[in-house]
Amino acid sequence: MMKPTLKHSLMALALGAMASMALAQGLPAGPKVTVSAVTQVAPTVPQYTRVDIPLLREGATKASGGRVEFNLKSWPEMNVQGPEVIRLVRSGQVDLAAAPLTTVSGDVPILDGIDLSGLNPELDQAHKVANAVLPIANKELERLGVKLIATYPFPAQVFFCKKPIAGLSDLKGLKVRTNGPAQGDLMNAFGAQPTAIAFGEVYTALERGTVDCAITGTGSGNGVKWYEVTGTLYTLATSWSVSGYFVNLAWWNKLDPQVRTFIEAQLMQVQAAQWKLGAEVSQDGIDCNIGNAAACKIHTLVKAKPMTQVKATDADKARLREALSKVVLPNWVKRCGAKCGEIYNEVIAPISGVKYSGG
Repeated sequence: MMKPTLKHSLMALALGAMASMALAQGLPAGPKVTVSAVTQVAPTVPQYTRVDIPLLREGATKASGGRVEFNLKSWPEMNVQGPEVIRLVRSGQVDLAAAPLTTVSGDVPILDGIDLSGLNPELDQAHKVANAVLPIANKELERLGVKLIATYPFPAQVFFCKKPIAGLSDLKGLKVRTNGPAQGDLMNAFGAQPTAIAFGEVYTALERGTVDCAITGTGSGNGVKWYEVTGTLYTLATSWSVSGYFVNLAWWNKLDPQVRTFIEAQLMQVQAAQWKLGAEVSQDGIDCNIGNAAACKIHTLVKAKPMTQVKATDADKARLREALSKVVLPNWVKRCGAKCGEIYNEVIAPISGVKYSGG
Protein backbone atom coordinates (compact mmCIF):
# COMPACT_ATOMS: atom_id res chain seq x y z
CA MET A 1 0.00 0.00 0.00
CA MET A 2 1.41 3.40 -1.05
CA LYS A 3 2.13 5.82 1.73
CA PRO A 4 0.41 9.17 1.24
CA THR A 5 2.86 11.81 0.09
CA LEU A 6 2.87 15.41 1.28
CA LYS A 7 1.36 16.37 -2.07
CA HIS A 8 -1.47 13.86 -1.65
CA SER A 9 -2.07 15.01 1.91
CA LEU A 10 -2.25 18.65 0.84
CA MET A 11 -4.61 17.76 -1.99
CA ALA A 12 -6.83 15.85 0.42
CA LEU A 13 -6.84 18.78 2.81
CA ALA A 14 -7.70 21.18 -0.02
CA LEU A 15 -10.55 18.98 -1.25
CA GLY A 16 -11.81 18.60 2.29
CA ALA A 17 -11.74 22.34 2.79
CA MET A 18 -13.62 22.87 -0.47
CA ALA A 19 -16.23 20.30 0.52
CA SER A 20 -16.60 21.87 3.96
CA MET A 21 -17.03 25.29 2.40
CA ALA A 22 -19.60 23.98 -0.06
CA LEU A 23 -21.53 22.37 2.77
CA ALA A 24 -21.30 25.57 4.80
CA GLN A 25 -22.91 27.40 1.89
CA GLY A 26 -25.68 24.81 1.61
CA LEU A 27 -24.19 23.18 -1.50
CA PRO A 28 -22.95 19.61 -0.97
CA ALA A 29 -19.68 18.45 -2.48
CA GLY A 30 -19.98 17.01 -5.97
CA PRO A 31 -18.83 17.34 -9.58
CA LYS A 32 -17.59 20.78 -10.63
CA VAL A 33 -20.02 22.80 -12.76
CA THR A 34 -18.67 25.42 -15.18
CA VAL A 35 -21.27 27.91 -16.40
CA SER A 36 -20.49 29.54 -19.75
CA ALA A 37 -21.91 33.07 -19.59
CA VAL A 38 -21.84 36.14 -21.82
CA THR A 39 -23.18 39.36 -20.28
CA GLN A 40 -23.07 43.13 -20.89
CA VAL A 41 -22.43 45.26 -23.92
CA ALA A 42 -18.86 46.15 -22.89
CA PRO A 43 -16.32 44.95 -20.31
CA THR A 44 -16.07 48.49 -18.90
CA VAL A 45 -19.71 49.16 -18.01
CA PRO A 46 -20.51 49.30 -14.27
CA GLN A 47 -23.07 46.51 -14.64
CA TYR A 48 -20.16 44.23 -15.56
CA THR A 49 -17.32 45.57 -13.41
CA ARG A 50 -19.36 46.24 -10.27
CA VAL A 51 -21.85 43.36 -10.32
CA ASP A 52 -21.25 40.51 -12.77
CA ILE A 53 -17.52 40.10 -12.11
CA PRO A 54 -17.62 40.25 -8.29
CA LEU A 55 -20.85 38.25 -7.86
CA LEU A 56 -20.62 35.71 -10.69
CA ARG A 57 -16.99 35.25 -11.74
CA GLU A 58 -15.59 35.66 -8.22
CA GLY A 59 -18.50 35.30 -5.82
CA ALA A 60 -20.02 32.06 -7.13
CA THR A 61 -16.70 30.22 -6.96
CA LYS A 62 -16.11 31.36 -3.40
CA ALA A 63 -19.67 30.75 -2.20
CA SER A 64 -19.78 27.23 -3.68
CA GLY A 65 -16.41 26.20 -2.33
CA GLY A 66 -15.09 25.99 -5.88
CA ARG A 67 -17.84 23.69 -7.10
CA VAL A 68 -19.58 26.24 -9.36
CA GLU A 69 -17.50 28.43 -11.66
CA PHE A 70 -18.64 31.07 -14.15
CA ASN A 71 -16.67 31.33 -17.39
CA LEU A 72 -17.77 34.95 -17.80
CA LYS A 73 -17.29 37.14 -20.89
CA SER A 74 -18.74 40.41 -22.20
CA TRP A 75 -20.34 40.75 -25.64
CA PRO A 76 -17.22 42.15 -27.39
CA GLU A 77 -15.09 39.33 -26.01
CA MET A 78 -17.44 36.90 -27.79
CA ASN A 79 -17.77 39.21 -30.80
CA VAL A 80 -21.57 39.24 -30.57
CA GLN A 81 -24.38 41.78 -30.30
CA GLY A 82 -27.95 41.79 -28.92
CA PRO A 83 -30.00 39.28 -30.98
CA GLU A 84 -26.95 37.05 -31.46
CA VAL A 85 -26.57 36.81 -27.68
CA ILE A 86 -30.02 35.25 -27.35
CA ARG A 87 -29.30 32.88 -30.25
CA LEU A 88 -26.20 31.66 -28.40
CA VAL A 89 -28.38 30.76 -25.41
CA ARG A 90 -31.14 29.17 -27.48
CA SER A 91 -28.65 27.01 -29.38
CA GLY A 92 -26.88 25.97 -26.19
CA GLN A 93 -23.54 27.50 -27.20
CA VAL A 94 -23.63 29.36 -23.89
CA ASP A 95 -25.55 28.45 -20.74
CA LEU A 96 -26.45 31.97 -19.64
CA ALA A 97 -26.52 35.43 -21.19
CA ALA A 98 -27.69 38.94 -20.36
CA ALA A 99 -29.41 41.17 -22.92
CA PRO A 100 -32.13 43.83 -23.19
CA LEU A 101 -35.63 42.34 -23.09
CA THR A 102 -36.33 43.94 -26.46
CA THR A 103 -33.93 41.45 -28.11
CA VAL A 104 -36.55 38.70 -27.69
CA SER A 105 -39.68 40.84 -27.80
CA GLY A 106 -40.19 39.91 -31.44
CA ASP A 107 -40.92 36.37 -30.28
CA VAL A 108 -42.43 37.33 -26.91
CA PRO A 109 -44.10 40.75 -27.43
CA ILE A 110 -45.28 41.13 -23.82
CA LEU A 111 -41.64 41.78 -22.84
CA ASP A 112 -41.89 45.23 -24.46
CA GLY A 113 -44.72 46.03 -22.05
CA ILE A 114 -42.34 45.94 -19.07
CA ASP A 115 -40.53 49.12 -20.09
CA LEU A 116 -42.81 51.10 -22.40
CA SER A 117 -41.79 54.73 -22.86
CA GLY A 118 -43.63 56.79 -20.27
CA LEU A 119 -44.73 53.76 -18.22
CA ASN A 120 -42.27 53.89 -15.34
CA PRO A 121 -41.28 57.40 -14.23
CA GLU A 122 -39.51 55.89 -11.19
CA LEU A 123 -37.09 52.98 -10.97
CA ASP A 124 -38.96 51.27 -8.12
CA GLN A 125 -42.05 50.98 -10.28
CA ALA A 126 -40.01 49.56 -13.19
CA HIS A 127 -38.74 46.87 -10.82
CA LYS A 128 -42.26 45.99 -9.63
CA VAL A 129 -43.53 45.73 -13.21
CA ALA A 130 -40.62 43.50 -14.24
CA ASN A 131 -41.25 41.17 -11.28
CA ALA A 132 -44.96 40.98 -12.09
CA VAL A 133 -44.54 40.19 -15.81
CA LEU A 134 -41.64 37.73 -15.49
CA PRO A 135 -43.73 34.57 -14.77
CA ILE A 136 -46.06 35.34 -17.69
CA ALA A 137 -43.17 36.04 -20.06
CA ASN A 138 -41.48 32.79 -19.07
CA LYS A 139 -44.48 30.74 -20.22
CA GLU A 140 -43.80 32.08 -23.71
CA LEU A 141 -39.99 32.07 -23.48
CA GLU A 142 -39.91 28.41 -22.52
CA ARG A 143 -41.36 27.56 -25.94
CA LEU A 144 -38.15 29.06 -27.35
CA GLY A 145 -35.95 26.97 -25.08
CA VAL A 146 -34.93 29.79 -22.75
CA LYS A 147 -35.93 31.04 -19.32
CA LEU A 148 -35.62 34.53 -17.83
CA ILE A 149 -34.14 34.19 -14.34
CA ALA A 150 -33.42 37.79 -13.29
CA THR A 151 -33.95 41.35 -14.53
CA TYR A 152 -31.98 44.59 -14.24
CA PRO A 153 -32.06 48.20 -15.50
CA PHE A 154 -29.64 50.58 -17.14
CA PRO A 155 -29.54 54.30 -16.22
CA ALA A 156 -32.66 56.44 -16.68
CA GLN A 157 -33.25 57.13 -20.37
CA VAL A 158 -33.21 60.94 -20.65
CA PHE A 159 -32.73 63.73 -23.20
CA PHE A 160 -29.37 65.10 -24.36
CA CYS A 161 -30.18 68.29 -26.33
CA LYS A 162 -28.05 70.75 -28.31
CA LYS A 163 -30.23 73.78 -27.54
CA PRO A 164 -31.63 74.90 -24.19
CA ILE A 165 -35.04 73.39 -23.48
CA ALA A 166 -37.21 73.99 -20.44
CA GLY A 167 -39.50 70.97 -20.77
CA LEU A 168 -41.68 68.83 -23.00
CA SER A 169 -43.28 71.79 -24.79
CA ASP A 170 -39.91 72.76 -26.23
CA LEU A 171 -39.53 69.39 -27.97
CA LYS A 172 -42.21 70.35 -30.51
CA GLY A 173 -40.72 70.42 -34.00
CA LEU A 174 -37.32 69.06 -32.87
CA LYS A 175 -35.69 65.97 -34.35
CA VAL A 176 -35.11 63.48 -31.53
CA ARG A 177 -33.09 60.29 -31.87
CA THR A 178 -35.18 57.42 -30.54
CA ASN A 179 -34.61 53.72 -29.98
CA GLY A 180 -37.64 51.66 -30.86
CA PRO A 181 -41.29 52.26 -31.77
CA ALA A 182 -42.55 53.12 -28.27
CA GLN A 183 -40.05 55.98 -27.94
CA GLY A 184 -41.10 57.12 -31.41
CA ASP A 185 -44.75 57.12 -30.36
CA LEU A 186 -43.86 59.17 -27.28
CA MET A 187 -42.05 61.80 -29.34
CA ASN A 188 -44.92 62.00 -31.82
CA ALA A 189 -47.26 62.65 -28.88
CA PHE A 190 -45.21 65.74 -28.00
CA GLY A 191 -44.93 67.02 -31.58
CA ALA A 192 -41.28 66.03 -31.97
CA GLN A 193 -39.92 64.17 -34.99
CA PRO A 194 -38.54 60.76 -33.97
CA THR A 195 -35.41 59.79 -35.85
CA ALA A 196 -33.87 56.30 -35.89
CA ILE A 197 -30.07 56.42 -35.82
CA ALA A 198 -27.65 53.68 -34.72
CA PHE A 199 -26.20 54.39 -31.28
CA GLY A 200 -22.64 54.65 -32.58
CA GLU A 201 -23.64 57.34 -35.11
CA VAL A 202 -25.53 59.61 -32.71
CA TYR A 203 -22.51 61.69 -31.63
CA THR A 204 -21.88 62.78 -35.24
CA ALA A 205 -25.60 63.38 -35.84
CA LEU A 206 -25.75 65.68 -32.80
CA GLU A 207 -22.53 67.40 -33.78
CA ARG A 208 -23.78 68.12 -37.30
CA GLY A 209 -27.30 69.04 -36.21
CA THR A 210 -28.91 66.10 -38.01
CA VAL A 211 -30.83 65.65 -34.76
CA ASP A 212 -31.53 68.22 -32.04
CA CYS A 213 -31.79 65.80 -29.12
CA ALA A 214 -31.13 62.15 -28.40
CA ILE A 215 -32.47 59.80 -25.72
CA THR A 216 -30.19 57.43 -23.83
CA GLY A 217 -29.10 56.57 -20.31
CA THR A 218 -27.57 59.33 -18.20
CA GLY A 219 -24.38 57.32 -17.82
CA SER A 220 -24.47 55.78 -21.30
CA GLY A 221 -24.46 59.22 -22.92
CA ASN A 222 -21.61 60.24 -20.65
CA GLY A 223 -19.64 57.15 -21.67
CA VAL A 224 -19.77 58.09 -25.37
CA LYS A 225 -19.12 61.79 -24.67
CA TRP A 226 -22.41 63.25 -25.87
CA TYR A 227 -21.73 66.08 -23.43
CA GLU A 228 -19.22 67.38 -26.00
CA VAL A 229 -21.97 68.02 -28.57
CA THR A 230 -24.96 68.86 -26.33
CA GLY A 231 -25.62 71.44 -23.64
CA THR A 232 -28.89 70.53 -21.93
CA LEU A 233 -29.63 67.38 -19.95
CA TYR A 234 -33.41 67.13 -19.55
CA THR A 235 -33.79 64.46 -16.89
CA LEU A 236 -37.36 63.27 -17.39
CA ALA A 237 -36.99 59.47 -17.23
CA THR A 238 -38.78 57.99 -20.26
CA SER A 239 -37.73 54.37 -19.58
CA TRP A 240 -34.90 52.25 -18.09
CA SER A 241 -33.74 49.88 -20.87
CA VAL A 242 -34.72 46.92 -18.69
CA SER A 243 -32.67 43.81 -19.45
CA GLY A 244 -32.45 40.27 -18.18
CA TYR A 245 -30.37 37.17 -17.55
CA PHE A 246 -31.53 34.28 -19.74
CA VAL A 247 -30.57 30.61 -19.39
CA ASN A 248 -30.75 27.71 -21.83
CA LEU A 249 -33.72 25.74 -20.54
CA ALA A 250 -32.43 22.27 -21.46
CA TRP A 251 -29.17 22.94 -19.59
CA TRP A 252 -31.04 24.49 -16.66
CA ASN A 253 -33.39 21.54 -16.25
CA LYS A 254 -30.55 19.01 -16.35
CA LEU A 255 -28.63 20.64 -13.49
CA ASP A 256 -28.40 18.96 -10.13
CA PRO A 257 -31.38 20.56 -8.30
CA GLN A 258 -29.11 21.79 -5.49
CA VAL A 259 -26.72 23.38 -7.99
CA ARG A 260 -29.65 24.96 -9.82
CA THR A 261 -30.95 26.39 -6.54
CA PHE A 262 -27.48 27.73 -5.75
CA ILE A 263 -27.10 29.44 -9.17
CA GLU A 264 -30.60 30.88 -8.90
CA ALA A 265 -29.73 32.31 -5.47
CA GLN A 266 -26.58 33.89 -6.92
CA LEU A 267 -28.63 35.47 -9.69
CA MET A 268 -31.09 36.84 -7.15
CA GLN A 269 -28.11 38.56 -5.48
CA VAL A 270 -27.07 39.87 -8.90
CA GLN A 271 -30.59 41.15 -9.55
CA ALA A 272 -30.73 43.02 -6.24
CA ALA A 273 -27.28 44.53 -6.83
CA GLN A 274 -28.13 45.57 -10.41
CA TRP A 275 -31.36 47.36 -9.45
CA LYS A 276 -29.51 49.17 -6.67
CA LEU A 277 -26.77 50.09 -9.15
CA GLY A 278 -29.43 51.34 -11.59
CA ALA A 279 -30.37 54.11 -9.17
CA GLU A 280 -26.73 54.92 -8.43
CA VAL A 281 -25.58 55.12 -12.06
CA SER A 282 -28.63 57.19 -13.05
CA GLN A 283 -27.80 59.90 -10.52
CA ASP A 284 -24.05 59.59 -11.03
CA GLY A 285 -24.51 60.07 -14.78
CA ILE A 286 -26.36 63.31 -14.09
CA ASP A 287 -23.76 64.56 -11.60
CA CYS A 288 -20.85 63.76 -13.90
CA ASN A 289 -22.48 65.40 -16.94
CA ILE A 290 -23.28 68.63 -15.06
CA GLY A 291 -19.79 68.82 -13.54
CA ASN A 292 -20.68 68.02 -9.92
CA ALA A 293 -17.24 66.76 -8.89
CA ALA A 294 -18.22 65.90 -5.31
CA ALA A 295 -20.90 63.42 -6.44
CA CYS A 296 -19.30 62.04 -9.65
CA LYS A 297 -17.90 58.65 -8.63
CA ILE A 298 -18.52 56.22 -11.50
CA HIS A 299 -18.60 58.02 -14.85
CA THR A 300 -16.44 60.77 -16.40
CA LEU A 301 -16.56 64.21 -14.80
CA VAL A 302 -17.28 66.94 -17.35
CA LYS A 303 -14.95 69.81 -16.47
CA ALA A 304 -15.02 71.92 -19.62
CA LYS A 305 -18.52 73.10 -20.55
CA PRO A 306 -20.57 71.01 -18.11
CA MET A 307 -24.16 70.39 -19.15
CA THR A 308 -27.15 72.21 -17.67
CA GLN A 309 -29.65 69.96 -15.93
CA VAL A 310 -33.34 70.67 -16.47
CA LYS A 311 -35.57 68.72 -14.09
CA ALA A 312 -39.02 67.51 -15.03
CA THR A 313 -41.92 69.51 -13.60
CA ASP A 314 -45.04 67.89 -12.19
CA ALA A 315 -46.89 69.22 -15.23
CA ASP A 316 -44.48 67.42 -17.58
CA LYS A 317 -44.81 64.20 -15.58
CA ALA A 318 -48.58 64.48 -15.98
CA ARG A 319 -48.18 65.00 -19.73
CA LEU A 320 -45.95 61.93 -19.89
CA ARG A 321 -48.65 59.86 -18.21
CA GLU A 322 -51.27 61.22 -20.61
CA ALA A 323 -49.10 60.37 -23.64
CA LEU A 324 -48.70 56.82 -22.32
CA SER A 325 -52.45 56.43 -21.96
CA LYS A 326 -53.55 58.02 -25.24
CA VAL A 327 -50.72 57.20 -27.66
CA VAL A 328 -47.97 54.82 -26.49
CA LEU A 329 -50.15 52.15 -24.90
CA PRO A 330 -52.79 51.89 -27.68
CA ASN A 331 -50.10 51.76 -30.38
CA TRP A 332 -48.19 49.06 -28.50
CA VAL A 333 -51.34 46.92 -28.15
CA LYS A 334 -51.92 47.29 -31.92
CA ARG A 335 -48.42 45.91 -32.53
CA CYS A 336 -48.59 43.31 -29.78
CA GLY A 337 -52.17 42.09 -30.07
CA ALA A 338 -55.34 42.21 -27.99
CA LYS A 339 -53.99 39.59 -25.57
CA CYS A 340 -51.22 42.03 -24.57
CA GLY A 341 -53.85 44.64 -23.68
CA GLU A 342 -55.60 42.10 -21.44
CA ILE A 343 -52.35 41.09 -19.72
CA TYR A 344 -51.40 44.75 -19.30
CA ASN A 345 -54.68 45.58 -17.55
CA GLU A 346 -54.52 42.50 -15.36
CA VAL A 347 -50.83 42.64 -14.34
CA ILE A 348 -49.28 46.05 -15.09
CA ALA A 349 -52.14 48.55 -14.72
CA PRO A 350 -52.57 47.87 -10.96
CA ILE A 351 -48.93 48.95 -10.55
CA SER A 352 -48.81 51.84 -13.03
CA GLY A 353 -52.26 53.24 -12.30
CA VAL A 354 -52.82 53.68 -16.06
CA LYS A 355 -55.37 51.38 -17.69
CA TYR A 356 -55.54 50.39 -21.34
CA SER A 357 -59.01 51.44 -22.49
CA GLY A 358 -58.85 50.27 -26.10
CA GLY A 359 -58.14 52.29 -29.19
